[in-house]
Amino acid sequence: MRFDVITLFPELFEAPLRTGVTRRAFEDGKVDVHLWPLREHATDAYRRVDDRPYGGGPGMVMLVEPLERALRAIRAARRDDGAPAPLVHFTPTGRRLDQALVEQFASGSGAILLCGRYEGVDQRFIDRHVDLELSLGDFVLSGAEIAALALLDAVARLQDGVLGDPQSHREDSFADGLLEGPHYSRPEVVEGAGGAVPEVLLSGNHAAIARWRRERALELTARRRPDLIVAARQAGRLDAADEAFLASLPL
Repeated sequence: MRFDVITLFPELFEAPLRTGVTRRAFEDGKVDVHLWPLREHATDAYRRVDDRPYGGGPGMVMLVEPLERALRAIRAARRDDGAPAPLVHFTPTGRRLDQALVEQFASGSGAILLCGRYEGVDQRFIDRHVDLELSLGDFVLSGAEIAALALLDAVARLQDGVLGDPQSHREDSFADGLLEGPHYSRPEVVEGAGGAVPEVLLSGNHAAIARWRRERALELTARRRPDLIVAARQAGRLDAADEAFLASLPL
């Protein structure tokens, strides 16, 4: 799959795309990332890509013309691929990015990612060209490069052969609609209260361990993200044992 990124700061992508386990996906071309510095598509002597907003107010607005020139260049470069490439704009007003959407991208052909800056992008460009607006959550970043990197990382780790254990991402938070429960490693006992590994994890009883993990995931999700319990129930992901355990939890 191919991702084309329109950005004012391509250097922000250098280390994340070359570091950590997900670098395998980028180095092997499983997730093929192309960076498009927006200032290269400005035509004036100052390489201007933004200007003051009509109506007044603070901040600057990214201009339509440089963005359209960058988009035309990307479309031309992608023409041989023959695969559709939706244009994704990262903005606090967009749909919240979640694991289900990440999985859609991970099994698709890629996208064009627009990294906005300043006060935002001229609405006329959004109306003409943007297919999907995404947000990481209810907060504001100084630029969308972090959001684009979050999507790229999430997509990369789902590619075959990227994680050391192919089962890893199937047990992540949100993989089955729940938050992931706690993990423990060596030593068995750490000094202080609550310093011992739960006995069931040392038992070798795989069915009991699986049930313990399921219950910890249910408990954590019910406490921190009850909305996910509602969604899991509506989707039919909870069985009778799950419901009985949830009913036993103190309110």
